[in-house]
Amino acid sequence: MSCTLDLYTDYLISSTGQTSATGLSRLMDGAVSHDQVTRWLSSSYLDSEQVWKQAKPVIRAAEQQRADDDFAVLLVDDSILEKAHTDPSALICTHWDHSKGRFVKGLNFVSLLYQAGELALPIAVELIEKTEAVVDPKTQKIKAKSKYTKNEYLRAMLRVA
Repeated sequence: MSCTLDLYTDYLISSTGQTSATGLSRLMDGAVSHDQVTRWLSSSYLDSEQVWKQAKPVIRAAEQQRADDDFAVLLVDDSILEKAHTDPSALICTHWDHSKGRFVKGLNFVSLLYQAGELALPIAVELIEKTEAVVDPKTQKIKAKSKYTKNEYLRAMLRVA
């Protein structure tokens, strides 16, 4: 057996705690090794379109069962997964953390969550890559900047969904 998008997303959706390649392997009683999961994740690029394709059938089924006076919401989240000890790259770099009031090194991502009653599903996610070099006018130091604003990422995610 090998790791597939269906297997991996089912694992993520059904997990109630921390997820890992080792955890998926353990759940599958070793039928899929953690190395297979890691290699598959390294070779696959999962974008918002693929996340939406997985979530869409579940959401459409839930919409048909929802009462007319019930409503659903889209929740937007801008998160940073701190990676203080990881070497910097376009993905792992400093980002302003508004909850801490300071810059932190980590992985910044914007996600879109659909929620209706008890159902809550991620429908899109965009990783913030800082690939553009700009000069800070105050310090004259070169800083990295994302090619797109978070607003532009959000609008792109809404177009997918």
